[in-house]
Amino acid sequence: MPIAVPGRPAELSGASTATERSSRAFALPRGLGGTAGRIAALTVCQAALMVGFGRLITGPAKHVWPMTVEDHVDEGFEHLRTHALTDVSYIGSEAGNTLTVIVITLLACVGLVLIPRLPMWRQASFLAVAVSLQALVFLVITLLVDRQRPHVHRLDASPPTSSYTSGHTGAATALYAGLAWLVLSKVRGPWRRIVAGILFLLPLFVAMSRLYRGMHHPTDVLGGLANGGLSLAITGSALFARPLVTAPPADGTAVEAAPGTDAVDSGPREAVSADDAAAGDSERAPALPGPVTVVVNPTVTGERDRDALRRVLESHGHRTPTFVETTAEDPGGGQAAAALRDGARLVVACGGDGTVRAVAEALAGSGVPLVVVPSGTGNLLARNLGLPLAPTDALDAALRGTPHRLDLARAEGDDFERTHFAAMAGAGLDAAIMERTADGAKSVIGWPAYVVAALTSLNTPPMALTLRLDGAPALRREARMVLVGNVGTVQGGTTLLPAARPDDGRLDLMILDPRGPGGWARALTAVLRGGRRKQPAPAHVTDAEGRSVPVEYFTFREAELTFDTPQSREVDGDPVSRGTRLGVSVVPGALTVLLPPRRAE
Repeated sequence: MPIAVPGRPAELSGASTATERSSRAFALPRGLGGTAGRIAALTVCQAALMVGFGRLITGPAKHVWPMTVEDHVDEGFEHLRTHALTDVSYIGSEAGNTLTVIVITLLACVGLVLIPRLPMWRQASFLAVAVSLQALVFLVITLLVDRQRPHVHRLDASPPTSSYTSGHTGAATALYAGLAWLVLSKVRGPWRRIVAGILFLLPLFVAMSRLYRGMHHPTDVLGGLANGGLSLAITGSALFARPLVTAPPADGTAVEAAPGTDAVDSGPREAVSADDAAAGDSERAPALPGPVTVVVNPTVTGERDRDALRRVLESHGHRTPTFVETTAEDPGGGQAAAALRDGARLVVACGGDGTVRAVAEALAGSGVPLVVVPSGTGNLLARNLGLPLAPTDALDAALRGTPHRLDLARAEGDDFERTHFAAMAGAGLDAAIMERTADGAKSVIGWPAYVVAALTSLNTPPMALTLRLDGAPALRREARMVLVGNVGTVQGGTTLLPAARPDDGRLDLMILDPRGPGGWARALTAVLRGGRRKQPAPAHVTDAEGRSVPVEYFTFREAELTFDTPQSREVDGDPVSRGTRLGVSVVPGALTVLLPPRRAE
C-alpha cells in the first residue's frame, strides 16, 4: 500500500488521497482505555513520589544538609539583585506563569493540528496531557505538603499555595521541554538542535528567576523540574509506545525509527507503520518452512497473550508452533538450544532484553532466524530495530520481513561466565541503576522505574580504570559510568551512543565523567548534540579551556576495561556480580533476525 511522501507527485504515491484522509483521523494508540489507565497509574506513582520527597524535606530531613543551607542560597540571590537582573528575572518568571503556559500550550496544540499538511494529533495530545498532568500533580502536592516560602524580600505577591513545588518551574518544564522534544523528533534541518537547546534551557531560566525573586527554596525548583520531567516521561511513554516499523536497507546499514515519527515526515527514509503493513495476504512474505519454537517468559506473557501470538503465527502459515517457557534457572538459552536440536527453522523470543539475549546467544552462528517480540520493560533491541512495542504487532511485522545479519557482542569478566549481548553492557552508574530497580516497580510502572532508581544512584562514586582498545596503548580514565553498545538508543528515545549500529562490525564506548553541576550540564549538552563521532586523542581528557571532558566516545572491535576497585556491572540490563574487569569484543554478523521490509517506492 503506497504512502504519501512530501515532495512526491500524487501519481507516484498511489493511494495518497486515501492515506491522507486516514492520516487526518485522531489516531492515538489502539487501546485508548489501556493508555489512559497506564497514564493514570503512573501519575499516581508520580504524585506519591513527589509528595514523599516533600514530606521528607519538610520533616525528617529538615535539619540535614543541604536543607540547612537553603536559606543562605536565597539570601545570596537577594544580595545579588540589580535593576537589570530584576527586569530579566521578571521575564523568566512570566515565562512560567499560568496564563503564559496556558496560552502557549493552546497555540502550540492548535498549530500542530492546523498548520502541517497532515495534522499531528498525537503530538498535540502529548503536549496538552503533559502540561495538564504536571498541574494536577502540583495541586495534589500543595494540598499535602505545607512549606513556608523563603524568609527574604519577595519580588512577587505570594500565592496561597505551598512553596514546594515551584509551579512555574514545573509548568515551564512540561511545556518547553515538551516542545523541544517535538522539535527534535519532527523538524528537519541544521537549526533544530539550536532551537531545541534554547527550549530545554527555558525551564532552568524560569527556575533561576524564581530563586532570584525569593519565591522558592532550591529544592522547590528542583521538585518543579522533576514534576514536569516525569509528566513528560509518563505521557511520552504512553502515547508513543508504538514506533514505526523499519528495516535496514539491502546493504545492511542500520536504520533508526524515532518514536512518534510519522511516515510522511521521514524524508528519504521510507517508514511504514504496523497498520499499513497489514494491507493484505498479497503483501505477506512467504512463511519459512519447518518447525517454529516460541520461547516465552511466563512472568510477562500470559495465556491470552500466547493465544494472540498463536493466531498471528497461524495467519502467516505456521500452523503448529511450539511454545516453551523460560525458568528462573534458564532464561531462554537452553530452550532455544533444544529448539535447534529439534530442527526449528524459526525461533521467536517473547520477553524482555534478558530473554532476547539468552535466546540470541543460543542462536549465534546457526543461521536460524530470530523474531524479537518485546514484552519486557526496556526492550532496547526492539526499540533500536524500529519494531512495534506491542507484541502481536511486532510479530506480525517481522513475519512479513526478511532475514538480516546483525552483530552480537561477547562479554567476560572476573566472577561471571563469558556471555553474549545484543544491546548494551556497562559498569558504574548504569549498572547501579539496574541493581536498584525493583522487579515489582518495573511490573507496575514500566521503564520509568529506571528513572526512580536513577535518582537514588546519582551518588555513585567515580571509578578509576585502565582502558585498552584493539591492542593500542592503555589509557587511564576516571568515570561515573562506562557504557558499551551494539545499539545506541535507550528508553524515551535518548541516544547515548550516536554512532552505534547493530551491523557495522564494531562496538561503541561512552565514558561519562561529569564533575560538578557544570560538568553535568555539559554532559547533557553533548548527549543532546549527538556526541562527538571522532575518536579523541589518547591524552585528550581536558578541553581547550582546561576543563575535564564530561563525555568521551570510542569505537572498537575489542576492549579490555580494568577497574581499580570492584564495580557494579550489567549485561543487557541484567546485573552481574561486582568485579574489577570487563572484556568486550564484537562478533560480526553472528545473529540472523527477521525484520520488516521497507516500503517499496
